[in-house]
Amino acid sequence: MSITDALSSSLLIRGDAAHAFRDPTVLYEDGIFYLYCTYVETEPSGDVYMYTVVLRSKDLVQWSAPEKLTPRDKSLNYSSPGNIIRHDEKYCMCLQTYCRENGEKYGNSNSRIFTMSGSDPMHWDAPVLLPVKGDVPVGDMGRMIDPYLIYDKTAGLWNCFFKQNGVSRSVSRDLKHWEYRGNFAGGENVSIIEKDGGYYMFHSPHNGVGVRYSEDLEHWRDIGSLLTFGQNDWDWAKGRLTAGFVLPYTEEDGSTVYLMFFHGTGPEDEETIFDTHACIGLAWSYDLLEWHWK
Repeated sequence: MSITDALSSSLLIRGDAAHAFRDPTVLYEDGIFYLYCTYVETEPSGDVYMYTVVLRSKDLVQWSAPEKLTPRDKSLNYSSPGNIIRHDEKYCMCLQTYCRENGEKYGNSNSRIFTMSGSDPMHWDAPVLLPVKGDVPVGDMGRMIDPYLIYDKTAGLWNCFFKQNGVSRSVSRDLKHWEYRGNFAGGENVSIIEKDGGYYMFHSPHNGVGVRYSEDLEHWRDIGSLLTFGQNDWDWAKGRLTAGFVLPYTEEDGSTVYLMFFHGTGPEDEETIFDTHACIGLAWSYDLLEWHWK
């Protein structure tokens, strides 16, 4: 039996007029899915705040209420957790600030990327700036969002991909000292899976999820077509489908299924309802090329 058999819909977590769930990443450990995401909350006063939250599930069907992991602060708005790795015997989550302290609709030029460490999936230390531009002063680093960390065993380097002038890439041996390696055209919310000696990148242009392939994490080529799954039939995602994160999951029979968590907004375009109604959805694949949904 597959983990996806119990699903009645690809819609996992629904947003509403006061709450939006965006930019998911997922850790699976000891039988529990820990789903971290951007949580956008519109307070009764109309003020909007963004948080990184965690929700838990054993079956992808029943989910716990969101638990806030970051502070209430418009000048920070910690959000968009990219992925979680293990480093120095701790969990390490990369995430962004999405600064809107002056009432901006989108994160301003103060937005940067960070990591925070945790002793377990529920308890995290305060975020620490990720200096992916090397010795460049913080004020000169430029607006950057949507980080993702992946280790290159061949080169012995951590890679950080992030959204700045397309997709930017920096490398480090210790997650503390970084060298900027440039940028290339691409969308938001990069997620990368290593498979059969190569790397599959999932990234988000204005709508949908694009797929690329690389043998070295530096040179990428587009493969397949833009993924939009059942968007045309989903009112909750007709406005935009984006921010795909892929998690390898081992089924009971030992086979691997790749679970793509994403967020969808609808039926209006996300530019109209950016802070509300965003929902978390799911599609899955057995080869990273052909995808299924409900």
